[in-house]
Amino acid sequence: MRLRDFVKQYGQPFSEMLGIDLKSRKSREISKWFLASLLYSKPIRESTATITYQVFEESGVLSPAEILKTGWEGLVSMLDEGGYTRYDFSTATKLLEVFGNLQKKYGGDLNRLHEAAADSDDLAKKLMDLGKGIGATTVSVFLRDMRGIWPKADPQPSPLVRLGMRELGIKDVEKFADKKGVDARWLETALLRLGKDYVKRGKVLKIRPS
Repeated sequence: MRLRDFVKQYGQPFSEMLGIDLKSRKSREISKWFLASLLYSKPIRESTATITYQVFEESGVLSPAEILKTGWEGLVSMLDEGGYTRYDFSTATKLLEVFGNLQKKYGGDLNRLHEAAADSDDLAKKLMDLGKGIGATTVSVFLRDMRGIWPKADPQPSPLVRLGMRELGIKDVEKFADKKGVDARWLETALLRLGKDYVKRGKVLKIRPS
């Protein structure tokens, strides 16, 4: 498989797959992706996280205010409906803490958080400061799709992305993407799926660099 075909087949960003319009830069769209990122960052099936996000979407619970209004029991119910049963209690608690802090510190607006950050490192720190449930993996998932949307979005690759990078001998995602003429967000997402679905499982996917 050629590199371009690999990126095209495996690289659609999760936010685009969910129909979230990050290019609009609207706070509500970014908030949707932040919620989805919190779901995708758990060691759970991608399909389960996708279905669970869709439950939130169908219920109209996508903004910080809507999440806080729903409350712990309501969130657990939606998480269970989406099949997120293994992490339902802890995730409901995390969502209330994270979006509660986002509401208190930034009026529920992630764009304000980005504006307040001094640089990419400070941006990652401010995101993690929203709650103890946000770690490096969650930040990496969220900021991966924010490349080109927020100037300060420059995430460190997650462990699964690094597996894919090592498999293809890539040291820097953005430089490699620029050299090969592919979108860095699509490349990084494809590398994530390569690491998760192939390398981690001992499966081989032959990819030509040209």
